Order: sequence, then C-alpha cells, then structure tokens
Amino acid sequence: MTCIAVNALSPWRLWAASSGVLVNDVTLLNPIWVNRLLTPHTTDDIRQALAAGSGPVCIGGGRYSMGGQIATEDSLHIDMRQFNQVIHYSPESRVIRVQAGLRWRDLQSVIDPHDLSVKIMQSYANFTVGGALSVNAHGRYVGAGPVINSVRALQLVLADGSVVEASRSANADLFHAAIGGYGALGVITEVELDLASNVTMERQVHRLSVADYPTFFNEQIRGNEQAILHNADLAPPYFDQATCVTWRTTDKELTVADRLIAPGQSYKFDQIAMWSVAKLPGGPLIRKDVIDPLRYLSHPVVRRNYEASADVASLGPIATRNSTYALQEYFVPVARFYAFVQQLTTILQAHQVEAVNVSIRHSPGAPDSCLSWAREEVFSFVLYYWQHVSVADREEVGAWTRELIDAALSLGGTYYLPYQLHATREQFTRAYPNARRLFALKAQYDPGKRFRNKLWDKYYMG
Repeated sequence: MTCIAVNALSPWRLWAASSGVLVNDVTLLNPIWVNRLLTPHTTDDIRQALAAGSGPVCIGGGRYSMGGQIATEDSLHIDMRQFNQVIHYSPESRVIRVQAGLRWRDLQSVIDPHDLSVKIMQSYANFTVGGALSVNAHGRYVGAGPVINSVRALQLVLADGSVVEASRSANADLFHAAIGGYGALGVITEVELDLASNVTMERQVHRLSVADYPTFFNEQIRGNEQAILHNADLAPPYFDQATCVTWRTTDKELTVADRLIAPGQSYKFDQIAMWSVAKLPGGPLIRKDVIDPLRYLSHPVVRRNYEASADVASLGPIATRNSTYALQEYFVPVARFYAFVQQLTTILQAHQVEAVNVSIRHSPGAPDSCLSWAREEVFSFVLYYWQHVSVADREEVGAWTRELIDAALSLGGTYYLPYQLHATREQFTRAYPNARRLFALKAQYDPGKRFRNKLWDKYYMG
C-alpha cells in the first residue's frame, strides 16, 4: 500500500459573515445567499460542524450543477473544493481512496505515472469526485454505465455528526442512496475507486443517418473490447445525421506525446467554433461544412488519460450577464431510440431552441441506486443549448423542457436531475419512482431535514 497523503489534524475552518455568503453555479442562474461557509480539510472539520449545529446544511463541489443543487437559503454551505487529499493508493490492486473534493484532473496526476486511469468519469476532468458520486455521473465509457459501478466504498457524515462507512456489503442502503442522492442524506467525505489501464487509443469517426445508429452501435460498439470511449453527435437543426466518435485500443505509435492535457491551455479555435455554431446565422451549416471536417480530419493516437483529462475551459465562457449555455439530459430504453429522436427534433424545432449539440451515450442497466436513471439499458441524449436569462426566457425554456420530459416518460425513459428544476413534482415522481426509498432513509437518518438544496426544497420539502 502506497500512502500518498494522510488526513492530519487541522483547525475547524469556519468563516461567517453577518451579511451572508453568495453561492452560485457556472450558469450564474442560481444566486443563493447562505448564512455561513465551511471550507473543510478533514472529515473531523465536517463532523464537528454538523454535531455543533442544528440548521440546514448544503454541499458544493465544482459547482457545475445548474439548478441550485448545491445550496439553499439561510444554510451552512460546505465548500468541498479544498477537501482534496489522497488517502491511500495501491497501484498493484488498482484501487485508490480519496477525499471527495478532489478533482478528477488531480487524481489523474497521481495515477498516470503508474499507467492507470479513472474507470468511469464525466467527459471533462474539472469535476470533483464527490460531486460525480452525488449525481451518479457517467461518461463515454463503453459498457461501463454510471460511476457507481466503479465505487468500492464511501465514507458518509450524517446529520448528527456520526461517520459511517458504506459499501455493497456494509450499510448498503446508505451506499445506494448516497450515490445519486444529491446530498440528501449526508456529506460524502471519502471515496474508494477501482481503476483501469491507461491504454493507447486511436480516434475513428463514422457519419451515418441517425436512423441507422442503433444498428451501427449493435454491430460496431456493443461488446467490442477494443472500443473504450464512444458517443454520437447530432447537429441542429434537423438532427438527422449522426457523427459517431469512437476511441479504440491500438498498437500504433502515439501522435500526441503528452500524457495529460496541461491546465491553462488556450482554446481559441474551440471557443470560436462554439460561438460560431451558437450565434452566427447559418451556424449549423458552418459546423457541417467547415468546423467538423477540420475537427475530425486526423486520426489521433493518444493515451486514455490524455483524452480523459479534457478541460471544460475548451467550451469557453459558460455564462454572461444576459445569456448562458446549459445542459439537459434524457434517457430512453434502447428500443425507443428513434422514437425519441423524432419527438426531440419536433419539440426543439417548434420552440426554436438554440441547440448547439445533442450527444448520444449508452449505458447498461444499473438499477441499484435509489435515483437510478438507468433502470434498464438506455441511450442518453445530452442536449447542449444556449438561452437568454430573463424571466420570460426562463419560462420558455421551462415549457419546452417539460415537453421533452413528457416525451421521455411516454417512452419509458427519464431525465437527469443536475440541471434546471423545470420538471413538475408529478414528472419527478413518475421519472424516479424509487425516490420513496431515498425519502424513507432521509426520514430515518435526517429526521430534522437538515440536508437541503433547491432540488430537495422542490421535490421533498415542497
């Protein structure tokens, strides 16, 4: 067992201002005044804060949620971003245990020298490990499903300040409720993860009709051990063509020597391309005829960690005072793929949604977490769009969002919870029928309803 860092005793770091502290996320759509801010460095900092107080508590990591999932008014906000040490690491066993505020990019720096990779994570490396668990995130990893499938165990601090270890064999109810539980039960403080090999991969790109995509996936991707990462992009305004991007293992020589993408890179081409697609007249045609052909002209050969260390900065500024880019995501059973594409296209066109991209991912069934979004095998549709932020604009986004949720529900699917809270309570209940399991556990372990945020204010407290 190689010890990288060990928790040390440190003072309880609590900073409070009489006027409160403003907390927001990357969209700048959800400014929330909290009473106090805690920046912990040890589990004991968190334990003491919870044991000493009785008021509402909320938890934030990288702040990439988009609907107030990290805060609520008049609360103690626990900012996890300095809670970022490696607890222990065994390259031989391919397992690492970290504090939950560690970002994936910093974890990659630890494991890359041993040619190991994160097994499951988002497409960008800026997110915190604990945040990824709280939303039960997923990425482009073929056959891997949500991040819960790579978690061996976690440590959780409950509302009364008690510290518990949870896994599939110990406190399994808390394990399956905390992962994907959006901070409803407690603070995830430590996470033990399985790791994977840092293989060499080559990018391959195929373009085809979206109607043919399920056949392509079944024949070329499903069960293919050489396919490590895969997604398909649908471009506006018709969403009728799929650009399939697959990273496959290869014995070819590297075309990129760098092991990881260095922080602080310039992404001017990426940012200009994003702006052109979203803002210029004829943006979709510019993408189809100019940007995508340039982007996919080569067949780079890279290490897995290089592709997995992508920086969200490549997307450019997310929000301004008057507008923001935002995400939504929908999951539908694989057999209903094309039916959802048709409904998605109709709704986005009818509302003239400023869609930038729809990225298709796949997940096997992973029904164990209380708020599972893959109760059976699903395709997911990640919608990246641009919107203005006035009251009227937000109401319009809410209208077409609820139509998309109804479309997914009508096909036996669901929607993802880290984004703007436009769904009605009835839609939430239909989409997540096992939320009752989570709420029963919350009543048991948090009877004072201390752990709160805007998500639970609406769907649990409301």
